[in-house]
Formats: sequence, C-alpha cells, structure tokens
Amino acid sequence: MPSVIDHAVQVRLLATAPGPQAVPAVLHYEPADPLAVRMTFPPEISLDGAAVDWAFARDLLAEGLYGPAGHGDVRVRPCGAERTVMEFHADEGVAMVQLRTVDVRLFLARSYDVVPAGRERAQAAVERGLAELFGAA
Repeated sequence: MPSVIDHAVQVRLLATAPGPQAVPAVLHYEPADPLAVRMTFPPEISLDGAAVDWAFARDLLAEGLYGPAGHGDVRVRPCGAERTVMEFHADEGVAMVQLRTVDVRLFLARSYDVVPAGRERAQAAVERGLAELFGAA
C-alpha cells in the first residue's frame, strides 16, 4: 500500500505588517484521496488559534506552477522562476503565501511517484475496493 506524503515547507505570509512573515506549513498527499492535496498551517497564524487546513486539487497546484490557476477558494500562480504564490479565500478575507517553487515541484514529484498523473481515478477505485473488502466502506 502506498504511503502518505507529508512535505514540510517554509512559506512567507504576505500582506502582513510590517512585512512578510516566515511560517512553517505542511503539504500533504495520500493515495486514499488521490485527487486532493492538503496544506496545513500552524495554529499561531489563524484568527481563532486553531490549525488551518486547506484541501484543493493536485492538478491546481501543478497548473499554478506555469500560470494562474483556480477560480474558487484556492488560487495558485507563479511569481518569477523561484516562487509560487497561493491565495486562500475565505469569508474572513484572503491569505496569500509565497513558497519556493522547488519545494512544490519536489512535493508533486513525490506524489506522482505514489499515484502517477492521470491514474488518480483508478487509484480511487482501488481504495474503494479495499475499503469494501475490509468492511470500512
């Protein structure tokens, strides 16, 4: 069974006074949900003191490396050759973070080693079959 991928990254929280603030975050991928990626931020940066977890399409993250991607709550775009900007839209406002593009590429490569691009739906069917077999569905 393929393993879960947790990839620690350092992001810069943009639009904070007096300037960008460095914050740890984790990109997360698991074969049980092969179309999705999660990004988790520590509690100290949230308004309510709880960890913040955003889920979005793995394809969105990949597309955002080459040009603006996304029209909903999560948007991704390149910022020069070395940085990628992610925007997280919520009722409370918009949070923007900037991370190293090399970190995003490494994370995506690791996720494609587990579930290759284009094989996500087949992987989801396998996961459902295993869940049914073991009575977890």
